[in-house]
Amino acid sequence: MGAQLRVYKQKISSAQTTKKITKAMELIAASRIQKAMGRVRASSPFARAVTNAVSAVATHSNVDHPLTREPEVIRRSAVVIFTSDRGLAGAFNSQILREGLELAELLRSEGREVVYYLVGRKAVGYFQFRKIASAAQWTGDTDTPQFSTAEEISDELLAAFRRGGAGDGVDEIHLVYNRFVSMMTQSPETLRLLPLEIVEADAAATDGAVYPLYEFEPEAETVLDALLPVYVQSRVFNALLQSSAAKHAATQKAMKSASDNADKLITDYTRLRNNARQAEITQQIAEIVGGADALASAK
Repeated sequence: MGAQLRVYKQKISSAQTTKKITKAMELIAASRIQKAMGRVRASSPFARAVTNAVSAVATHSNVDHPLTREPEVIRRSAVVIFTSDRGLAGAFNSQILREGLELAELLRSEGREVVYYLVGRKAVGYFQFRKIASAAQWTGDTDTPQFSTAEEISDELLAAFRRGGAGDGVDEIHLVYNRFVSMMTQSPETLRLLPLEIVEADAAATDGAVYPLYEFEPEAETVLDALLPVYVQSRVFNALLQSSAAKHAATQKAMKSASDNADKLITDYTRLRNNARQAEITQQIAEIVGGADALASAK
């Protein structure tokens, strides 16, 4: 019985230590998520503005630009998967990996070869373990993404897109990342980055919005050459920031759940320890009473 009490005490101590760790990680994630959300709010208007500007240039001009031209045959498709460098975030990484692989399976069913670009150690480890090849990898900058990382990713993607699927490049680019919806919800998002889908001017006018009029100086093709790399960089950077904010929210939610589970374990083991101690006391009393009765009957 004494050995059982020691086991329960060790388990209670272990659960208390685990709770301290998970509670600290929850507080750290809560402090980081506010900064991450601020960066997302700051970058989103610029990304939307650049997208609208590129769409406007392509819509209101007759330029046949390689980055907006829809290829007749799509041979190879790039899938960029954004995960985190660290775990302990619930289903954050598993759901985005599943989303990326499902997209790849859909593209293969349409007769396209899939080329993977991986962001985050979790994606790299997942693909290495399963011996799935990838064209490029970026790690170490997912908690607080820097714009330089977005530039590196954008340069690699644009270079592959300009080479085209007939060579060793790609004909289209898809981004797969977790979008921050709320503290409790992180939604997998798939975005077709290139070729840019252009809304026709007549269709755009039917939604009731007032669009600006543009005069191009210099010509529209030069404007597109300057705008499209900025568009790609802004969308990639926004995806990095969205993924970072979603990861911190997922970590906070997972650590809160772990702390609650540790509390439940402590309560359960404390109850079991008290029951065991009560049983030990009852047994000792019974032994004393039995010994006293034996002595009394011997007299």
